[in-house]
Amino acid sequence: MTQHHFHKYKPFQAAYGLKYRHFQTIYSTLFRKFSKADIEIERFELSDGDFVDCYWHHKADLNKPEAIVILFHGLAGSFHSPYIQGMMKALAQAGFNSVLMHFRGCSGQTNRLARSYHSGDTADAREWIEALKARYPQKPLFAIGYSLGGNMLLKLLGEWQSSSLLCAAVSVSAPLQLNICAKQMNQGFSRLYQYVLLKILKQGLLEKYKQHDIQSLIGINEKKVKQLKSFWAFDDVYTGPIHGFHSASDYYQQSSSRQYLKDISTPTLIIHAEDDPFMTPEILPDKGLLPADVQLEIHANGGHLGFISGHILKPEYWLEDRIIHFLKNYDRNYVQNYVQNYDL
Repeated sequence: MTQHHFHKYKPFQAAYGLKYRHFQTIYSTLFRKFSKADIEIERFELSDGDFVDCYWHHKADLNKPEAIVILFHGLAGSFHSPYIQGMMKALAQAGFNSVLMHFRGCSGQTNRLARSYHSGDTADAREWIEALKARYPQKPLFAIGYSLGGNMLLKLLGEWQSSSLLCAAVSVSAPLQLNICAKQMNQGFSRLYQYVLLKILKQGLLEKYKQHDIQSLIGINEKKVKQLKSFWAFDDVYTGPIHGFHSASDYYQQSSSRQYLKDISTPTLIIHAEDDPFMTPEILPDKGLLPADVQLEIHANGGHLGFISGHILKPEYWLEDRIIHFLKNYDRNYVQNYVQNYDL
């Protein structure tokens, strides 16, 4: 579809007082608050006997034409992540239905199997998107992936190639090369993020020892799990082996989305900040090698899932406006209404 640029969005400029990359990254988590959202929870049963919990905001009505936007959160994220709640509210105001697919075990309910989820695990998202397409065949489907969810989404689009069920997609702050990101997270101030996220991952794994014989599956006991100090170590003993990889290195190599970008034929926007503390600019692809449908937008500032503009006392969440502006260019209902109303 031809792009129509109806709404202007301002180029990103970091908020006065929040330019530092760690402020961009942490601010929303500490200070952004939301009133109780109108959510309907759907438990989606997967083909292998497990499930994912999907949170709808303004659940899709079969008789209405509004598009559905599917969201995928980051590592250890959930509906409670500020970037998810903020985006869902913004999408509702813009006339979209939205639904967050939690990765296995991320909704607060432990998943049934010994396995969990990982950066390259596209099968669950594929099942969910296919089910939505079957249920709402007339509705345009869009997707937004954040961080780990962004990497997964890009990999899925590359696997799908020309058979994608999505009209357009957005990936934000994706760890396009996982080995580089794992190394970066074990250095300097980034180790604090690693510590916080790893604590959540280890708690989730320790819960699994109560239901499964995890020690026989991965070869280490609960005490050794508690002693794991890096993503690399955790992925080497659990994430990799439990999902069929030989090691952390093998998992990172096979699951990194950068190698899949060349095969994407869905209109896709990749948003990234050069100062993202979770990774280095080394992960970024050469713009000249990207297919025509993939737009890489690199900003000097923005941190990890930040992109807060305005002022420290009156922040503006630029990412939400930018994403909605992009999606509306590919929403045929919106385009048709605009053309009719303005006689273009």
